[in-house]
Amino acid sequence: MSTVVIRNGHLVDPGAGVDAVKDILFKDNRVVEIAAPGKLKLLNGATDVKSLDATGLIVAPGLIDIHVHLREPGQGYKETIASGTAAAAAGGFTAVAAMPNTTPVNDSAEITRWMQASERGAHVRVFPIAAATRGSKGENINDYAALKAAGAVAVTDDGHPILKDSVMRETLAAAARVGLSVIQHAEDTRLTQGASMNAGPMAFKLGLRGMSTEAESGIVERDIRLITELRDARAHLHVAHTSTAAAIAAVRQARRNGLRVTCEVAPHHFLLTDEHIGCYNTNFKMNPPLRSAADRDAMIEAILDGVVDAIATDHAPHAMHEKEVEFEKAPNGITGLETALGLCIRYLHGDLKMPLGRVLSLLSAQPAAVLGLKGRGTLAVGSCADAVIFDPKAEWIYRATEGKSKAKNTPFDGWTMQGKVRWTICEGHVVYTNPA
Repeated sequence: MSTVVIRNGHLVDPGAGVDAVKDILFKDNRVVEIAAPGKLKLLNGATDVKSLDATGLIVAPGLIDIHVHLREPGQGYKETIASGTAAAAAGGFTAVAAMPNTTPVNDSAEITRWMQASERGAHVRVFPIAAATRGSKGENINDYAALKAAGAVAVTDDGHPILKDSVMRETLAAAARVGLSVIQHAEDTRLTQGASMNAGPMAFKLGLRGMSTEAESGIVERDIRLITELRDARAHLHVAHTSTAAAIAAVRQARRNGLRVTCEVAPHHFLLTDEHIGCYNTNFKMNPPLRSAADRDAMIEAILDGVVDAIATDHAPHAMHEKEVEFEKAPNGITGLETALGLCIRYLHGDLKMPLGRVLSLLSAQPAAVLGLKGRGTLAVGSCADAVIFDPKAEWIYRATEGKSKAKNTPFDGWTMQGKVRWTICEGHVVYTNPA
């Protein structure tokens, strides 16, 4: 494998507590040395060296998205593992965790291995998340030990909640025994039938049935009760795409009570509200739906005060013809891999003055910790050679038509971003370059 040297970059590695200009040496998929500029000792005699001049740029651990939909197997017309991971690399991500709502559902060791095979053409590392129940039907749990052995890093029925108390209790207990996290799509679908957006004045104005915030928070509160009753310190509940103030409040209290409960928030839930739907724009339709300004502000508060463990995109690509229908008939979801960093730098760091290290931690070290991805989310010596190099001052306009994803369903088309990715390095290989 080639040797990569990053010279004169400002290394911001919150996991290792480093915030300084450094030279970094990658070799054989590992970080082998970090030193002051011009002081690398282990480079002498190295051949086939690729040198990157990062003067004036930020060097950070490769970003990790713990919630993406890559659509394969079965839905390659929307996205493929190759195209989705190309979009990830362009956005600075070096690892993505793929949800199981594929066709067929990823509820087996065979599909889990298939997703990771070199034939898929992945540009970055793919960590499959397997279905918690057979076919994601919420009835019978899968063989978690076999799924973990095949490479699954967590279980979930994302897109479908586990509604039965007995099944969710069994899921938490069985996953704890083998060391897997349980990720819950918190939506009481008994309360959301026929709903296509958030319940509130905007839904009334548009004549659409709305989803109550209680449909989310009720499931979160139920799951926290179950994990409390389980009394197993190994049990880990992770709340996906949290969008309501009440759900965040429940997570905050669970943490105060010493429970292993974590959560993620997507950029669209801390930047947009249901008012953005405007005239039935389906690029603003997702599940959970865009919420009220009060809920959005609660997401921002939870990010700033540390309750939120990770920022995850919920990258959900769809074909254009699927979105170009009536709002109620359109599928839920938007793309997000190519815009997450630019949005976080502009709004969290730029507007809200959140320290850059904390923003990057939410996109790297903390997601790695949530899923137990050892050796990732940091550039400490000995860790995986995953890095993103970006210009923190560069402003750019996102154009969906120019993106790497096959899908163009985004509410952020034409938005001005800050923080332009120059290089993405995954496992010692440069997988994305943008010299401009």
